Amino acid sequence: MSYNYNKSLVKNSQDLRKNMTQEEKKLWYQFLKRLPYTVNRQKVIGNFIVDFYVAEKRTVIEIDGVQHKMPENEEKDRERDAELNKLDIRVLRYPNKAVNTAFITVCEDILMKFGLTVNDLKPIKR
Repeated sequence: MSYNYNKSLVKNSQDLRKNMTQEEKKLWYQFLKRLPYTVNRQKVIGNFIVDFYVAEKRTVIEIDGVQHKMPENEEKDRERDAELNKLDIRVLRYPNKAVNTAFITVCEDILMKFGLTVNDLKPIKR
């Protein structure tokens, strides 16, 4: 499904795609690229740029840095998630710390939420 999007955010999303955080890179290169679905990085949906979007599963995956724990940002995240939920998009959030210290657990959680197992992943390209 295609969504309306704020065209003025496209340049910023392209820049973010070129400059992913360490945690986004890790999740992307070591796991998300192997999913049996197309995963878009830094996708513009409405007035938001989401870290990863899996259209086939109508799911956004967000990797949250420490700034997301600040009260004003927690409220913005709740509002943002509610807006995405109105579009029938589920939001999965994982803190940077989890990606760094419990990577397998994060990957297993995503697989479970998608109804997949490790056997469903595409092989690693060498």
